[in-house]
Amino acid sequence: MEQYLWVLKDKELDLIRELEPDRISQLDEDGLLALHKRVRRARNKHTTNYRRGAAEKVAAAGGRGTAAAGSDKARARAYVFEEALAVVSAELARVAHEEAEALKDERLARARAGKWSGPESTAPTAEGVSSGRMKEHQKTTGGAKRDASSQAQGARRQAKRDAR
Repeated sequence: MEQYLWVLKDKELDLIRELEPDRISQLDEDGLLALHKRVRRARNKHTTNYRRGAAEKVAAAGGRGTAAAGSDKARARAYVFEEALAVVSAELARVAHEEAEALKDERLARARAGKWSGPESTAPTAEGVSSGRMKEHQKTTGGAKRDASSQAQGARRQAKRDAR
């Protein structure tokens, strides 16, 4: 990637400089997401520009092979940002995995301490730790309104039989 940095403009170089290991390591997950978005936009822009420019030159040159030589700078820009996106994506994946593991460990610790706040968990036992089993729930057909309607329909049917 470094061999193609000469084709970039100052603003683009500033974006690439944010990928230096000491600078990228200071970013949290949200910062990496923002950087990923900016690099992806730049990659898409330069890839589109390269493809459109190369496609326009094909008709004039008479073939793709002869037209390819005129698109070297645009291709280099697209390549730089493709590599930059790979770097940011890998770092983002690493940080997201670490945060997911930390969250998992935190939840497991809370569950072991009996402070789990899961949906309708049973009350903690004398030791302070719940059994981990959820309370029984009512069987529903998929919605409170539908259940109420079905119950009312049954009540009407019963009332009709009782009236005979």
